[in-house]
Amino acid sequence: MAATPVDGLGVVFTADDPLVGVDLDDCRDPETETPTAWAADVIGQLDSYTEVSPSETGYHILITGDLPEGRNRAGDIELYDRARFFTVTGDHVADTPTSIEARTEALATLHAERVAVDTSESATAAPSTAAETGSANAAGPGDLADSELIDRATQAANGDKFSRLWQGDTSGYPSQSEADMALCSLLAFWTGGDTTRVDRLFRQSGLMRDKWDEVHYADGSTYGATTVDRAVARTTETYTPAAAEDSPATTDDPRTLPASAADSAHTATTETAATEADTVDTTTRAEARLDRITELTSRLEAVLAENEQLREELAAERERREALEAEGESADTGWWPFS
Repeated sequence: MAATPVDGLGVVFTADDPLVGVDLDDCRDPETETPTAWAADVIGQLDSYTEVSPSETGYHILITGDLPEGRNRAGDIELYDRARFFTVTGDHVADTPTSIEARTEALATLHAERVAVDTSESATAAPSTAAETGSANAAGPGDLADSELIDRATQAANGDKFSRLWQGDTSGYPSQSEADMALCSLLAFWTGGDTTRVDRLFRQSGLMRDKWDEVHYADGSTYGATTVDRAVARTTETYTPAAAEDSPATTDDPRTLPASAADSAHTATTETAATEADTVDTTTRAEARLDRITELTSRLEAVLAENEQLREELAAERERREALEAEGESADTGWWPFS
């Protein structure tokens, strides 16, 4: 039997707690109240507190442990250990623990089997030899250490812009929020759209502030999570690092190519990010201005309302004083029979 819903109740994941949230979407039949086969496997694999999600078409699983690095979502599975809000329904799934269990090893297995690799048909159809692909050992952004990725970003064609934002310089932006979005857009390009890694890297930048983990939206989303999601959603091109050393002709890493090719590679891989970031900047500025106009309009309405109230109080005070003065004049003009 479903629990009575309570508006606003939920949990926010932060870097300071051991909680990890596993979000399973489109895997539950609301009529039969049964999970799909793959969802049942995940629920059994993690064996921790599980409840039905607000949509009633999925599940939320809460565990404690360490979320592996790399991508945090694939298909209908999402894994979060920070900057996310889970609405708590209390609709506990029968036969699952009523407590939140430590499941680091199970989480690592889940991540490796269902999240870290692309399980689409195109990705699972592996070629028989490296020659068929030209680069069987090509790496992705996730294979680079954070320091290496930041190093490449600072050396790119728009590296000066990245460096300023990374160091916390907001000059040229009407507000820090717009600078936050610009840096997240660049990080989305360099990380291949990995929201968890964008969040982790942003926290290392000079732009990080307490506001990042504050809930700013009606659905309980934090400012930081929403900024990252918007930046990733608007980034259509992402960085592809060098292929294996034995296939230099196929790499797009500008530092491993001849000078002439490096110039072209720099332009191809970094100007896209600069253009998209500038587009996001423009859109974000428009949104920020609209928010500012809305805020000022609300303030103006409040001031006008207060002014009207003061006018009414002033008019009432004048009437009171006029009445008192009228009573005083009546007393002065009255006659007294004795002298």
